[in-house]
Amino acid sequence: MKMYFSFSSRVNRTLSEKEIARNALLSDLEQTKKALEIAYAGFDNVTEPDLIDCYIYEVNSVLKRYKFLMEQAAALCLLPEENTHPAALNTEAPVTSLTG
Repeated sequence: MKMYFSFSSRVNRTLSEKEIARNALLSDLEQTKKALEIAYAGFDNVTEPDLIDCYIYEVNSVLKRYKFLMEQAAALCLLPEENTHPAALNTEAPVTSLTG
């Protein structure tokens, strides 16, 4: 019985710098989305005024990081065409009505 194996399965493929940057950016975006969910959950579950302020600042901070990462993704052409326009990014913090 003859067996044939693909040569490509034995070749060790290295990632290019662009692929490494893309993977790191996507990983950062995923971590930031999880951090935002945690910040919103914390905000929803506190009643102390100091903790409310803390979570408002945390949500705003994570939103700024998310905005920055989305702009980086747009620069690397990782976003679909409809999301690459700067107006498509929602930059207003949803908790601004709570602080004013």
